[in-house]
Amino acid sequence: MTTAGEVHRRIVELYPEVIASGRMDEALALIDPDVVDHRGGADGDHRGIEAWREKWEQAISGESGFHDMSVVVEQNVATDDLSANVYLSRGTHTASGRRYEVRGMDLVRVRDGRIVEHWAIQDSVAMRHQLRQ
Repeated sequence: MTTAGEVHRRIVELYPEVIASGRMDEALALIDPDVVDHRGGADGDHRGIEAWREKWEQAISGESGFHDMSVVVEQNVATDDLSANVYLSRGTHTASGRRYEVRGMDLVRVRDGRIVEHWAIQDSVAMRHQLRQ
């Protein structure tokens, strides 16, 4: 994998498997050790591969975790080092058993076959509404 679009596509393909199995090694191999994850809001930026691992572990775990996840890329635009997706994410909140379906967008910067920066926007208001009903 050499292009930003190929790396981005592969990390999206692996994400549901990471959530379902907890196995992260193949996916983490696509993340630069010094990655900057621009999460925005109160979360701010998170730096380093361990912060990325913790994000995934939280998505797997108990009260805040999810399962039966899928991510479908609806549109991708890529340049030499940048790749942007519009995607549809579906899953089940583990603690409540409630399902959600939301759209999001993310952008990655890739260098030497690894993600060095990540930005993401997901419709968290729609997700919260769906999980409360």
